[in-house]
Amino acid sequence: MITALAFYLFAAILIAAAAMVVTSRNPVHSVLFLILAFFNAAALFLIAGAEFLAMILVIVYVGAVAVLFLFVVMMLDIDFARLREGFQRYAPVGGIIGGILFLELLFVLGSWTFADQSEDLRLSPNPGGGVTNAAALGRILYTDYVYLFQASGLVLLVAMIGAIVLTQRDRPGTRRQNVAAQIARTGSVSLRSVPPGAGLSQIGIERPPLPEVKRPAVTHEAGSGGHH
Repeated sequence: MITALAFYLFAAILIAAAAMVVTSRNPVHSVLFLILAFFNAAALFLIAGAEFLAMILVIVYVGAVAVLFLFVVMMLDIDFARLREGFQRYAPVGGIIGGILFLELLFVLGSWTFADQSEDLRLSPNPGGGVTNAAALGRILYTDYVYLFQASGLVLLVAMIGAIVLTQRDRPGTRRQNVAAQIARTGSVSLRSVPPGAGLSQIGIERPPLPEVKRPAVTHEAGSGGHH
């Protein structure tokens, strides 16, 4: 009874949080509701007996992905008013795409059939034989699907390299790190006692001189001088 109540409670909060992720106007609030949805999904995994998936959901998605989303949203200067300008213009296209996806979901759910052993598997979620869920998942992942696992890692590596290449821009005047020059550097680094409030010139660091600004010459017309 308590397990059923906990399941319905976490499921209701999960559905409400997922709806708020989509309908919230503030993207920061959307990310916070997404974190709430992840926590409730992890609780549902714990109720189902999949503790490994629950911990992975909390550690990876909440601890890395959702926090990354939050930092990106807070750091970017996004003009939300400008983003909402074309909402009504693209609303029909979005409605058509959403309707197609909804029909596909209905088609999948309508043709869904349960296996004959589904009831037995539901009543005994543990693998049995003294093997935990994490050990059973590791055996299947690293034995039967080891090549697919390595291929997925390569895909993620290519995606990371592509993101770095796309965001790498050559800006004039940018000072880059020269690793070879730093490694080949000779001599020792000296430590100096700098008094509080000392300027750069007092500790031997001089700033480069600023370029002189040419001021336009002032001309006085004849007969226009005098004091008033």
